[in-house]
Amino acid sequence: MTARPFRSVLYIPGSKARALEKARSLAADAIIFDLEDAVAPEEKALAREVLAQALAEGGYGNRARIVRINGLDTPWGGEDLAAFGAHPGVEAVLIPKVNRASDLDAVAAVTAKPLWAMMETALGMLNAAEIAAHPKLAGMVMGTNDLAKELGARDRADRLPLQAGLGLCLLAARAYGRVIVDGVYNAFKDDAGLLAQSVQGRDMGFDGKTLIHPAQLQIANAAFAPSAAELDLAHRQIAAFNAAVAAGQGVAVVDGKIVENLHIVTAQAVLGKAQMIAALSA
Repeated sequence: MTARPFRSVLYIPGSKARALEKARSLAADAIIFDLEDAVAPEEKALAREVLAQALAEGGYGNRARIVRINGLDTPWGGEDLAAFGAHPGVEAVLIPKVNRASDLDAVAAVTAKPLWAMMETALGMLNAAEIAAHPKLAGMVMGTNDLAKELGARDRADRLPLQAGLGLCLLAARAYGRVIVDGVYNAFKDDAGLLAQSVQGRDMGFDGKTLIHPAQLQIANAAFAPSAAELDLAHRQIAAFNAAVAAGQGVAVVDGKIVENLHIVTAQAVLGKAQMIAALSA
């Protein structure tokens, strides 16, 4: 799990100056400045100019700043990459519809920025491990809308049709130490549905969730942060294990359950994440 929080990753259209301004004050851990799906073809060039200016002005604080370019197989991808591949306000470049590791090579040849991959095709799911292994890759973003469309899957609250793809990408991300964030929840006024899906994603192991509206930030931030109960348990596990080691024992017991060194590693990660969230908020 990454040390830096990615609980909430908000999409902002690169063409919307007001949204770009508002994003500077939003409680998002990361922002995806979108030049692809959120921008109409006739606005692509304008979006490039508007976003370049906004990022040059800065003011986004500690939020991770990721630009989603158009694919290099489109009329706009090359210009997107030329504009943001070396832009000082950009931390990473997000590539749409990554099917295989070689799809990252053309972008990696042009920019020294870390790369993120949109995981949204059936072929991408099957090649998740080789994509995650790419040396320039830093993170993966689930594109669940496009994946559901390609699969012909029905929309279900439990996301059962998507579980195979979600699981493959999670396994790949964890195997290679990459950040991975869950897909969007489309019904931005449905707080209960967002919470349920966020809890599911957190339970699965995702670092956070991509969001389409600022109103979703609070729920995602809470769902992907350690709870008070998790923090309390982590403190008690560490204290009990340290006491057991001091007494010459290799394991401890907390709440009737065995606590070994592997549990302490997890407990320390929980506390570390809470500290990082506090520092980001400050």
